[in-house]
Amino acid sequence: MPWPSRKRDKEAAADKEEPDAKIAKSEEKTSDKQEEEKSAKPPAGKSTSGWKNWKKKTSESGGEESKITYCHWLLKSEPESRLEKGVDVKFSIDDLKAQPNQTTCWDGVRNYQARNFLRSMKLGQQAFFYHSNCKEPGIVAIVEVVKEAYPDHTQFDKKHLYYDSTSKKENPKWSMVDVQFVRMTKRFIPLSEIKVHHLEHKAHGGPLKNMMLFAKQRLSVQPLTQEEFDFVLSLEE
Repeated sequence: MPWPSRKRDKEAAADKEEPDAKIAKSEEKTSDKQEEEKSAKPPAGKSTSGWKNWKKKTSESGGEESKITYCHWLLKSEPESRLEKGVDVKFSIDDLKAQPNQTTCWDGVRNYQARNFLRSMKLGQQAFFYHSNCKEPGIVAIVEVVKEAYPDHTQFDKKHLYYDSTSKKENPKWSMVDVQFVRMTKRFIPLSEIKVHHLEHKAHGGPLKNMMLFAKQRLSVQPLTQEEFDFVLSLEE
């Protein structure tokens, strides 16, 4: 099985559509121990309200991140060839569809916050498959979590690109999940279009005002609220 491109969070560049993105330098320089201590699992659960009810949901949450419920995800992967230590880390939606049962493990995540998001994923939850670090980044498909978090085997393989000599089998540092292709989005939803709505919602209120895609561009695994997921999905039409 080819290695899916899990944009290694500490080294990942912001998407080309976001040249003016302000990336916190502390995220790059934080030690593993500090990063693990500051990372936190998102609350688990499901919301029943769609994006049309976002005003009510916003008033109830009071804008406090601790009250946000995440039940969907966004997974970044690189659709264009790029060599990292001599290995091509390309893994597009077509590569996923070519896998047995159109299923793959989401391995190679080496950022504690992204790892914790992986560990918070529940069976049956859906995620957007997002083409990243390419000419036109954006959402191309929907995938589903078909196996919850378990140890990422690549951390123990000395010949693998994502080997981690500090991780022990009795206490693995890194986890992965299995995801399965569900369907292509009805159309490609570009980052540039999502950004327009994000800026509008940030200024006037709306479900995308706090979308992590614009707060932490380097993070390859990101949570979405039900309202964020539903709104982006409505852009298919």
